[in-house]
This record gives sequence, C-alpha cells and structure tokens, in this order.
Amino acid sequence: MDLIQLNKELSSLSAEDRLAYICPLFSDGLVFSTSLGQEDQVITFLIAKQKLPIEIFTLDTGRLYQESYDLLDRTVARYKIPVRVYFPDAAKVEAMVYEKGVNSFYESVENRKECCFLRKVEPLNRALLGAKVWITGLRAEQSENRHNLEFAEFDENRQLLKLNPLLDWSYEDMLQFITENNIPYNPLHDKGFPSIGCAPCTRAIEPGEDIRAGRWWWEASQKECGLHQEKIPANKQVN
Repeated sequence: MDLIQLNKELSSLSAEDRLAYICPLFSDGLVFSTSLGQEDQVITFLIAKQKLPIEIFTLDTGRLYQESYDLLDRTVARYKIPVRVYFPDAAKVEAMVYEKGVNSFYESVENRKECCFLRKVEPLNRALLGAKVWITGLRAEQSENRHNLEFAEFDENRQLLKLNPLLDWSYEDMLQFITENNIPYNPLHDKGFPSIGCAPCTRAIEPGEDIRAGRWWWEASQKECGLHQEKIPANKQVN
C-alpha cells in the first residue's frame, strides 16, 4: 500500500481506529514515543484500552520537571503497561557540560540544538533502531511547521513509517477527550504550560501567546528540537 492510499484510509477513521488499523499491517516493530504531554497521554490511553501490540518509550533528558517523573509513575500504575526509558549518553553530555557549561543552551541556537541532539535526538535514534512504525502525538495545530504533515509519512532518515493519529485534533478536542476519560496529565498544564519539555527550556505562556512560545522562549527559531524533521516523498511505498 502506498502512502497516498494509506492516508486516504486513515483520514476517514477515528484516532482510536487509526492505531488499530495500522497494527495488522506490521507483524512487529510498532513503537510509540511519549513525551508525557497531553496528546501522548491520550495515545497511551488508546493503546492500553485496545491492548495493542505497540511498545511505549520515553526520553529522560536528565533535566525534566519533577511533575513529569511523577506523571510517568502514575501512568504506568494506571494502565499496567511498561514504558521503556531511554537516557542520553553520559560521556557525551559530560563532555559538553565540561567544555561549554551546564547552561550553554542559553548562549546560542547552535548550543541549544547541540544539547537537544545529545539529550533527545541521539537517544531517540537508539530507541527507534529496528522499528518499522513510529507513532507520535503530533497535531497540525501545534505549530506552523506541522501544518503540512500527513497522518502517515515516511521518515527517510530512519527508514520507517511515521504515524500521527491525532493530527487533525484540535486543542479543545484533546481536552474534552482527557476529561471524558479521566486521563492523567501533568499538573503544569493547568499552570499555563501547553507544552512541557526540559525544565530550563520551558515556561508558562501568557494569554494570547503562541502555543509554542514557552519553548526556548529566549531565541527566535522554529521552536523545534530536531526530533520531527525529515523529507516525505508522497509516492513512497509502505512495506
């Protein structure tokens, strides 16, 4: 099935059915990366509800909010499913901190991207080794960079299918679903944090600010860390 046909099929399904639809197409290698944000908590709920054969993992950068660790603990206890935690390479982080300081990411976009790469991108690449399908909580509404995404894409760099089951959900859709299903979420969301990453790099936003304004607020950039950047050929065949 090619991507055009796959996206046509997925577009008519609910998020729950999109996850269920993709599983029989692959015998194994389905993984879901959760950042423990509200979108990802919804997907974790849907995976647990349907008992889908999808491995769940998260990235511990070493600089997360305590509330994020507490939520991970509550989530595992609630749904009785394991979540694998990947850490950055300690030696590489130690070398960066020794050379540039513990808060070098404030000094330049280049330093910030280096920190994101070591703490997030490199561990993600390890987590995705051998995976065939990478499920994410991306929504088109989250940022201008994500408006052109599809439900199913092919990640050329990692050679796997990327599935975005919540792509067409609005922020209001997500909040309503969380409330209706009593899904646990990070209490920082109720304190003005629509997006929660590392503690030094995330702040609450003011009324009227862009939803991504709280991420790396001291710099003018595309507000991305490099996890979700690749070219997607429309006619790619999915095996």
